[in-house]
Amino acid sequence: MALNNQSWTSLDDKAVAVSRALAADAVQKAGHGHPGTAMSLAPVAYTLFQRFLRHDPARPEWIGRDRFVLSCGHSSLTLYIQLFLSGYGLELSDIENFRTANSLTPAHPEFGHTTGVEITTGPLGSGIASAVGMAMAARYEKGLFDPTSETTLFDHNIWSICSDGDLQEGISAEASSIAGTQALGNLKVIYDDNRISIEGDTHVAFTEDVSARYRAYGWNVIEVAALADGNVDRDALERAMVQAENETSQPTLIRLHSVIAWPAPKARGTAKSHGSALGTDEVAATKIELGLDPALNFQVGSDVLEHARAIKIRGAALSFEWDSQFSSWQKAHPDRAALLARLQKKELPTGWEKSLPIFEAGKDIATRSASGKVINALAAVLPEFWGGSADLAESNNTMIEGAHSFLPLSSAMKNVDPYGRVIHFGIREHAMGAILNGIALHGLTKPFGGTFLVFSDYMRGSVRLAALMDIPVTFVWTHDSIGLGEDGPTHQPIEHIASLRMIPNFAMVRPADANETSAAWGEILKRSKPVGFALSRQNLPVFDRTKYASAAGVAKGAYIISDSHGTPDVIIIATGSEVAVAIAAQELLASDGISARVISAPCLEWFSAEGSAYRESILPSAIKARVSVEAGVATGWREYVGDAGEIVSLDHFGASASAGHLFKEYGFTAENVAAAAKKSIAQSK
Repeated sequence: MALNNQSWTSLDDKAVAVSRALAADAVQKAGHGHPGTAMSLAPVAYTLFQRFLRHDPARPEWIGRDRFVLSCGHSSLTLYIQLFLSGYGLELSDIENFRTANSLTPAHPEFGHTTGVEITTGPLGSGIASAVGMAMAARYEKGLFDPTSETTLFDHNIWSICSDGDLQEGISAEASSIAGTQALGNLKVIYDDNRISIEGDTHVAFTEDVSARYRAYGWNVIEVAALADGNVDRDALERAMVQAENETSQPTLIRLHSVIAWPAPKARGTAKSHGSALGTDEVAATKIELGLDPALNFQVGSDVLEHARAIKIRGAALSFEWDSQFSSWQKAHPDRAALLARLQKKELPTGWEKSLPIFEAGKDIATRSASGKVINALAAVLPEFWGGSADLAESNNTMIEGAHSFLPLSSAMKNVDPYGRVIHFGIREHAMGAILNGIALHGLTKPFGGTFLVFSDYMRGSVRLAALMDIPVTFVWTHDSIGLGEDGPTHQPIEHIASLRMIPNFAMVRPADANETSAAWGEILKRSKPVGFALSRQNLPVFDRTKYASAAGVAKGAYIISDSHGTPDVIIIATGSEVAVAIAAQELLASDGISARVISAPCLEWFSAEGSAYRESILPSAIKARVSVEAGVATGWREYVGDAGEIVSLDHFGASASAGHLFKEYGFTAENVAAAAKKSIAQSK
């Protein structure tokens, strides 16, 4: 049932006309932007915000709200204008300052910057893919709080508007496919099929039957044709939206045919209107078509604003009713209510750290295997902790043992549960990244997803967005180096760790042994930030922490795992599997009377964030002889070793051979590291 069942009035028509004109005015004033789509989508967004989207502008974080994702982020005015009309805090001056420095209306919507913006969008396809993640999160959270469907408190929809460009991107195909498999009946997507992109008619590159494709994915598809004059058939659209709301067993795609920049007399239906200001004459002519004064800019009558902002009254009534039902639910389910309260406060349960396993020294354990044991230990105490893999769970060790698969009851697979904790992403790394972002953005759970590190290339756009939004997603990347062996150079990540370290606000963690892995997981949960693991395929020794420093040093990003007696002659910095090599080199150097300090540096980003005093205590500036050891490219290490330092690295592709053979052939041996240390000592004098 629609949020607003009142009859559509002339004031609604006027509000839509004002929305179209505001889009044209804002881009014209800025001198750049995307007016056409915002103009043609004005009746769509207005209908959604005024009549369907369950929201309360006074409570933008209300957990009972529907979520809205504008996947075509370049049409940001589509969202900003409705946030202004609905009373989310944007005012007319914000629309006037569109795309200007320090404004609340940047070119693309930015999560955390503008109230009411649920997600950062811009890279096409990422929005609809993350909307799939939000829909999955909504279902999983329903299972945490209302698994027997005693209430509708935790039932809400994810609405998205997407464009031709979104559906051309492969990420949207990956995500839409899994949405169909998951039968996400809470996902409603409006596809603006205007057949225009920067290069003109999309049929130069995009001629498939989109409706047939989505039906093949398992979606409910509703076609809405344009009116004879090219305008959006708003009445037909509203009927389609009602049908979409009533469809709860599969996701819905409303394929809306529209004319870009309608009703601009000359610009409508043209590629120019996609990404350029219309020009003062065309803007004025458009206002005449809309029944507005062509001489006035940014004209919003008080009658229109008062009418549109009545949504605040309806939204408040809606959330008040929800609060009443919520109060009854709290009393009936105190344990679930306590869990919800903890998750809303983003707190971890008391004593959760005790679940982190401690691994016995003397055994060899791959860090991917250690991570799997930690994941299962954490899952036992954190119901909000869930995830899966891009078809590599057995290899990534991301399976929560004994948990059911997150799949609808309609699935023909075994061990299914619509509220299960194991996500099968399929071989869809790009979509997996965006889906994880959507899950995190939904707000209450802690997702993780795994694949091989070399395939992080497929995920980079989503990883970058996670860092940009500063959301707590954990990317579990295994098979972290040439140590994976015989699979060869196509699967051996050489440049990946360095490349991922270059993403601002993103941390890469490469633990040296099982206990560093356990400590790193604990630190990740405490920090609640975007992070990527680089975990070994091959077994690594578990260091005897009575002989070497505690793995608690992981929290600092880098720590002295094995120190010299007195002032060191040289410092060796290593990560991951190469820490054991560095310690072996330390022993060789000691036999030659050379004192070496070995630093394990699982996370350079965390180390860089530490105070200068701590960094100086680990890497004294007076000691110029330094060696870094990492089985990847040298990029980034000169900062740590200085001009006199040596970098033991791999700046070419690997080969198909055993890990032991490759490490020896490419110089990741105690002997070669010791030789590099001696060379650095000589250079530092």
